[in-house]
Amino acid sequence: MTAVVASRALSTRQFYWLLIAPAVLMMAAFYLYPLFKVLWISFAEPQLGLSNYERLFTSEPVQRVLWVTARICVTTTAITMMLGYVVAYAMVHASEGQLRWLTFFVLLPLWISVLVRAFAWVTLLRSNGLINGGLQALGLIAEPLPLLRNEIGVMIGMVHYMIPFAVLPLYANMRGIDLRLIAAARGLGAGAWQSFARIFLPLSMPGIVGAGVLVFIFSLGFYVTPAILGGGRVLMVSEYIGVQILNTIRWGLGAMLATTLLVSVLLLLAALSRIVDLRNLFGAR
Repeated sequence: MTAVVASRALSTRQFYWLLIAPAVLMMAAFYLYPLFKVLWISFAEPQLGLSNYERLFTSEPVQRVLWVTARICVTTTAITMMLGYVVAYAMVHASEGQLRWLTFFVLLPLWISVLVRAFAWVTLLRSNGLINGGLQALGLIAEPLPLLRNEIGVMIGMVHYMIPFAVLPLYANMRGIDLRLIAAARGLGAGAWQSFARIFLPLSMPGIVGAGVLVFIFSLGFYVTPAILGGGRVLMVSEYIGVQILNTIRWGLGAMLATTLLVSVLLLLAALSRIVDLRNLFGAR
């Protein structure tokens, strides 16, 4: 009897493997193999060795690009998280009708092409654009502000794109906080700010960490918005990889930077998994 049960379990397991085999083969062919190829090129071009990875410590242009990328990503993440927290907090305390409108405006940017949004920001931020024109008409500035083809313009565009990725995880986390705890604290004599700082904020910390890491990871690999709003004057690592592969034909350097970016993202996700449940964060539960 035991042998029959074991045989049936083995047969069922083999059937499941047959079902997922096409997906596994496709992932191996179209995902794992290209990743391995990029990793191999980073060691093999122009000659076999670690010469490409040495550039992380010896090449000034590479270090400058990495520093610019890190600075923009950290600043973008900080601004996005502050704005996203305010919006998520408002959504938690909003009425049903207000919540629908807030959700609509949060999701609206996701329905518009990133290319369209980037060119819209070009129109708004240029010297004779709506923002500079409005400020000059109000007499607040005498000369147009330099809002385009610099880090300010890049960060404005990136923050606009990243807001939903901060708001949605934060809102999911805040919905799980029992607001009766705040009411109990107020009933015991705590002020509004004290109740928020000592109860609500600590309870929302997993959402802050999770959303912050997600926004930072998305920012690391951003290409279209920095390329358009930066105008070639602000090179982030993704655009620099494109330049190395498409323009200067330095495949080894480009593959090395791509591998470094991938490893950085994996390390961030590994660190995040120790703080929050990734399955909850990504909606797998």
